[in-house]
Parts: sequence; C-alpha cells; structure tokens
Amino acid sequence: MSKKNPEYDFKWCPGCGDFGVRRALEFAMIDRLETTGEPMENNVVVAGIGCSGNLVHLLEGPQPYGFHGIHGRSLPISLGVKMARPELNVVVVAGDGDFLSIGGEHIGPQAARNLNVCAVVMDNGVYGLTKGQSSPTTKIGEITSSTPYGKLESEIDPLELYLTFGVSFIASGFSGQPRPLAKLITQGMEHPGFSIVHVQSPCTTYNDTFDALKGNARKGIDPTLFTVPDDHDASDRASAYGLLQQPGIPVGVVYQDNGRPSLDQQVELMWERTTERTVQSLMDAFEF
Repeated sequence: MSKKNPEYDFKWCPGCGDFGVRRALEFAMIDRLETTGEPMENNVVVAGIGCSGNLVHLLEGPQPYGFHGIHGRSLPISLGVKMARPELNVVVVAGDGDFLSIGGEHIGPQAARNLNVCAVVMDNGVYGLTKGQSSPTTKIGEITSSTPYGKLESEIDPLELYLTFGVSFIASGFSGQPRPLAKLITQGMEHPGFSIVHVQSPCTTYNDTFDALKGNARKGIDPTLFTVPDDHDASDRASAYGLLQQPGIPVGVVYQDNGRPSLDQQVELMWERTTERTVQSLMDAFEF
C-alpha cells in the first residue's frame, strides 16, 4: 500500500477490479465510523480464500478486525462472530468461486436465519488466484485453463439465486464506480438482516470484461450494465424478479425486505422467554 505500511501491500494484478471494491469498502467503513462514532475496530471483515481475501487488510490507519478463514466458509465464520458479539458490524468479503461454489451451500441457511451481516461478493467469472479456472459464473462455452474445449455447465445467475433463497437485501454494483458502490455497501451494512452486495469486478489477467460491462463505442460494444430505474419498487419481490429478467446487469438495490427480524433479534427474544436455572436445579434434575 505504501512505504509507511508495507505489511498491507496488495498482491493484485494491475487494473484488477478488486482495487475499486477495496476503495468502496474503505469509503463505506469511514462513513459508518463518522455516522456512528464507533471505533474502526468494531468492524469485522471475514474472508475466505481467493483474491478477495486481501480485503481483510483494508486501511493504512486504524484497522477493522480481519479474519482470514478457509475456502467457502466465510458465512459460517461470520455466523460465529455475530452470535458471540452481536453488537459488531460484520462484513464478509468473497469471490464468485469462493462464495458460490463450495460456499454456495451456506447461502440458503443464512438467508433463512436472516443473519445480520453484509456480504460483498466480487464476481470476475473465474478463479483468478489459481490461474483462471472456470467458476460458477463463467459463461457456458468459455475457454479457461480448466475448460480448454469450452465450459459445459451453464452459468448461474447470482442475483436470481439470492432472491430465490430469500436474502433480505440484494444489491448489484460495479467495481469501476467506487463511490456509488460504497453507498450500496453502506445500505447493506445498515440493513437489519442478511444483505449481499454482488459486484462485477473484472479480472484483467484471465477474464477482462471491462468493455463488455461498461461498453466501448469505438469497438461497437454496448454496455451490459444498466442503472436500476428510479421507479423500481425494491420492496416488491415480483418487481425484483421482473428487473432481473431484463437483458443486462442492473446496478443498484434490487430487493430489500425490512419486515423480517434478524437472527440476533430473534435470539434476544428467545432469551427473554427462557427461565434461568441454577446449577443446583440442573443437578437436581438428574436421578442418581
């Protein structure tokens, strides 16, 4: 990052989209600090394995607590953090391979629990750290290091998947727009429940999709990204599904359900319904 702070030097390829995500997350963390007055250390960043894991080393000044976990298990780890310390702001950082392949089995359960964390998922359509193998979001027929004759499986639609699982806040962003992306991450952190901000973050080495996403008039390429219309009703599930049927990739808040209690709120209510028992009463319950 700098001569003053060489410990947190980022090992990303030049032009990697994750630089923009890192900047956006930094903006969002600083904005939250200024709004809440809480110290930076009250934020916890949980990462799995992949290029996205570098985001546990976020700032040159005060650092959020960084937990570098194992591949695909960032959500279970964040569940443990949030259950132990519900007052902390927990952010998961993951890639499309990490989050949607081996980690895909954890999305549904956390959506059902409405775990109060914000997951920032960087989607570059490949496994970038391990030299460009195909990932769940790689398009069918693509030539990669693991699919030399073309990928055989259809790509998944992450936003549709999240909506189907019942994630209560779904946003879609672009790494080339750090300021708007920061606002989406802030909304995700403020949402009282499970939020996912899915970010198009191109890999300049193995899957450079910048032109396809942004468009390039000189090359005759129309942009894939489009802004979520102002009249979109993000609180309506049917409207969110209809938005995702449009061609291209929306940028903005796709869906938000504020009517469900979060997991930590439900646990708090459960504790209020329980009766504390003494050690003696527990011992007396056993028959000797």
